[in-house]
Amino acid sequence: MGHEPRRFRLARPGHEDDGAPVTKKAFKDYEPGFIHIDIKYLPQVLDESARRYLFVAIDRATRWVFIEIYGDQTESSSVDFLAKARAAYPVTIIKRLTDNGSQFTDRFTAKGKSREPSAHLFDRLCKQFDIEHRLIPPRHPQTNGMVERFNGRISDIVDQTRFGSAAELESTLRNYVKIYNHNIPQRALKHQTPIQAGGYPSFALKNPTVRPHASFAAASS
Repeated sequence: MGHEPRRFRLARPGHEDDGAPVTKKAFKDYEPGFIHIDIKYLPQVLDESARRYLFVAIDRATRWVFIEIYGDQTESSSVDFLAKARAAYPVTIIKRLTDNGSQFTDRFTAKGKSREPSAHLFDRLCKQFDIEHRLIPPRHPQTNGMVERFNGRISDIVDQTRFGSAAELESTLRNYVKIYNHNIPQRALKHQTPIQAGGYPSFALKNPTVRPHASFAAASS
């Protein structure tokens, strides 16, 4: 797009989760296919009339990440994201973990009491895809801490950069996700990258244009 390569001052970029507490369950205790989902506000850039929303899915076992950007956080956007994440993921998704937001479920009333069965499109699509849709207990956001930590890294990127356009912001985030999945070893994965931890050759088949890069600066050039 004619922009200079972006270089981000991320703390200790060679490893993810350095200094993060080690949980009682290691990643190997979970089978790939348990996906956490969250939504993050993005900053409004110069050529936008409103803020957009980053939908993030991260696998509990391999830390593999998938993102999409939407102009709203409605039920229809969450359904579209579920379908795209399912198509992109190289193994069968068996579980989804989300909060109790109206874009994901109608199973909770304002008083927090469970209401089943759900008529929500996201719940119905999960059922159609044979995916168990789990919900974070009300007022316990730490349950989804894995995706929250990833969103913190996204915040580092957007806070360090002044983007000239929505397209530039989106390109930067997608490049970072490629780097995260292919090139950032994580302590929780025994210093493997998410791609290495998954060990799925189908990643290459589903993402033929994705190639490992030595640094994020190289990926953004």
